[in-house]
Amino acid sequence: MGRPFRGWPSNPSLLKSSAASPINPHEGIPVTVSNSKVLLVEDSKFLRMANEHALCRAGYMVSTAADGEEALQVAKDKLPDIILLDMMLPKISGPEVLKALKANPATKNIPVVVLTSLSQKNEEKLIHDGAIAYFEKSTLELDKSSDRLAATVATVLRRVNHQKDLDRRLQALAAKKAAGR
Repeated sequence: MGRPFRGWPSNPSLLKSSAASPINPHEGIPVTVSNSKVLLVEDSKFLRMANEHALCRAGYMVSTAADGEEALQVAKDKLPDIILLDMMLPKISGPEVLKALKANPATKNIPVVVLTSLSQKNEEKLIHDGAIAYFEKSTLELDKSSDRLAATVATVLRRVNHQKDLDRRLQALAAKKAAGR
C-alpha cells in the first residue's frame, strides 16, 4: 500500500508553523486556515459532499465543481488558495484542467493537489505537469479519507507559505546586498 500523500521532500522542520504570517501564494495576502479558500473538484457527488463537509469542519471556505469546465470557471472567478483536483472528470479531464490552470496567468501559481484513484505510476507526470502534491484516494478508507484530505490541505498550505516566506526573505537580502548594506 502506497502513501496517500506525495509530492514533497520529507523534511519535518517544514511542517512546523512559523510565528510570521504566511503569504498567500498568488496574492501576497496572509493566509490562515480560517480564511483559506479551497476549490474541490470531484465528479462523485458522494465524495464531493463528504470532502466538502470535512474541509468546512476544518475551517476552510470551500467552493466545489463537478466537472472540468466548471472547475476552470470557478478557479478563475474565485482564485482559491489551493485546488484539489480529481483526475477523472467529465467535460474536460483532470490532466487538461491542470494544464489549463498552469497556462493561465491568473491561476498558474495556485497550488494544485491531484486527487486520483490511479496508481502512483502517474505521479511523476502529474508533478511535472504542475501538481504540487499527489493524493491517492484508493489507499484510504472512506471514513478517514476526508479528514486526511483536510490535513493534506493544511500541510500543503503551510509548505507553500513557508517557501514563499523564504523567497520573500531572500529577495529582501538580495536587495540589501545590491544596495551595498
